Amino acid sequence: MDYKTIGLVAGIEIHQQLDTAEKLFCHCPTTLREIPEHTGEFFRYLRATVSEMGGIDRAALEEMKHHRKFQYYTYDTTCLVENDEEPPAPINDEALTICLTIGKMFGMTPVPQVHTMRKLVIDGSNTSGFQRTALVAFNGVLPDGGRIETICLEEEAAQRVKDEVFSLDRLGIPLVEITTSPCMHTPDEVQKVAEYIGMVLRSTGNVKRGLGTIRQDVNISIANGARVEIKGVQELDLIAEVVRREVQRQQNLLEIRDELRSRGASVSRDTDVTDLFRDTRSAVLKKAKKIRALTLKGFAGLVGREIQPERRLGSEMSDYAKKCGVGGIFHTDELPAYGVTAEEVARLRSHIGAGDDDCVILVSGANEKQAMCAIAQIVMRARIAFSDKPVPEETRKMLESGSTAYMRPLPGAERMYPETDVLPVLIDDPRWASITVPELLSAKAQRYAQKYAIEKNYAVQLVSSDKFPLFERAVREGIKPKLAVFTILSTSTELRREGVAIHAVPDDAYLSIWHAVEQGRAAKEAVPDLLRGVASGSTVDAALSRLAPSISRDDLESIVRKIIADRPDFVAEKGKAALGPLMGVVMAEVRGSVDGKVVSEILRREIDRALAAKPG
Repeated sequence: MDYKTIGLVAGIEIHQQLDTAEKLFCHCPTTLREIPEHTGEFFRYLRATVSEMGGIDRAALEEMKHHRKFQYYTYDTTCLVENDEEPPAPINDEALTICLTIGKMFGMTPVPQVHTMRKLVIDGSNTSGFQRTALVAFNGVLPDGGRIETICLEEEAAQRVKDEVFSLDRLGIPLVEITTSPCMHTPDEVQKVAEYIGMVLRSTGNVKRGLGTIRQDVNISIANGARVEIKGVQELDLIAEVVRREVQRQQNLLEIRDELRSRGASVSRDTDVTDLFRDTRSAVLKKAKKIRALTLKGFAGLVGREIQPERRLGSEMSDYAKKCGVGGIFHTDELPAYGVTAEEVARLRSHIGAGDDDCVILVSGANEKQAMCAIAQIVMRARIAFSDKPVPEETRKMLESGSTAYMRPLPGAERMYPETDVLPVLIDDPRWASITVPELLSAKAQRYAQKYAIEKNYAVQLVSSDKFPLFERAVREGIKPKLAVFTILSTSTELRREGVAIHAVPDDAYLSIWHAVEQGRAAKEAVPDLLRGVASGSTVDAALSRLAPSISRDDLESIVRKIIADRPDFVAEKGKAALGPLMGVVMAEVRGSVDGKVVSEILRREIDRALAAKPG
């Protein structure tokens, strides 16, 4: 696809949790908890507030269409600030220093004073109805000539447990938000920039690692399309695919618009058809208190047209309707199905006067108000489909496959207003000058590859690994670098593929195992078995005790000679190539108690001796 001709323009926002001792506006630890550990709970209803200019943010208005009651779990590690029952503490200075460091790494200019603002958010992800955020620096550079517009310091949202239930252990963890300019023009370029920014963030050594600690929001538009923000891309490898699919979606919406106009499409009035489905076998319609039908003139075949993998124009309409609390919609492009019969579809079309070129939308609600709200949402989305701007500006969420679903309209200027409970912080020249810039991980990988004779691709993987701090600690403690690297990148990966709970092995256990190898208490070949033992709940000492007792060189030579003597035909047939297969047999016999190099040396010598003694 020629993305230049298409007019693709993209930018990204990266949100990264900082690894600080305390949260951003209170003194609670930044430790995540298990849900069953919660010690209390409370409920809230959130409503939008009027901005300083007298308006209400359009995204907040969308959230208010469905009246929701939110439930929050508290812990012995959370406090009244997270509950929004106590004023915030001054901004966390440790987090601010890390944010300034990141800004300096991108060549940014700090603001003279850091002022905290309130960002209106009423989706339940906070208890106050807003998220605190502060602009820290602006105007940074990227290696390819792109720009970073701003870096902000803000508080992390609460973690959704399910539906309208949230956990407060995550709320308030310091988070940096890095926003680029719209300077990218291909999917691969977006992914490349995201990888670079992630590398810079990890280079500080002060960011949290693991799934959910970093998220990418991608802003995308094409010529004649519109800017769309896709939120919550957690997997770096999916970024390019997300961009490709959004381009595909916008192109298809433009094509559908042209087809609808050629058909003279329009939206008719809706009709109450509750009685028409009184005896239906559809479980969804049978339990509905109110069913309404909307005729979309000229839409036949287009509501069911795919605009992204696993997504159709009807999916977009359904997303809009769900904002009113309904479960979704039915439409005649997909019926008969879901318990709705062909006879019922024919009767429906006849009842409301729908022709073969029309598509009929069915909405079932718990009451008249809910059904009418959903119909109004569908009418709005259907009219957008054949308007001058058939791609609406909106915020969307990424689905597991890389396609996206509608969340809400893009926020407007009414979203932000000042936080009056937090004092501004001065960033003067002495403080900015005191910020030191750490070595980039890319440079460190090159240096380590040379210093420790590590293969370059291993060095790059190592510095990007969650276990990189463990490697640095191991080297400081005298562990051979190659032993640590191989364990982290190869052995651990193989064990994870086997289903071993390698994530349960603490760093101290790795170090103890490596020290045991260095001290001769275990062979390096025993490392996988030792890790398996620790992962299953054993201590390192217990795992070591299950290894075979230390074997002397004389005993090892006797074991090797016996294994060769028991397989004369195999050795004769394979010759020197018997070394590899027999190596595995010997290592299984000694159960990791002897270094593989020693075994290889003895085995090679004894194979040569056996071959030399062979008659003829």
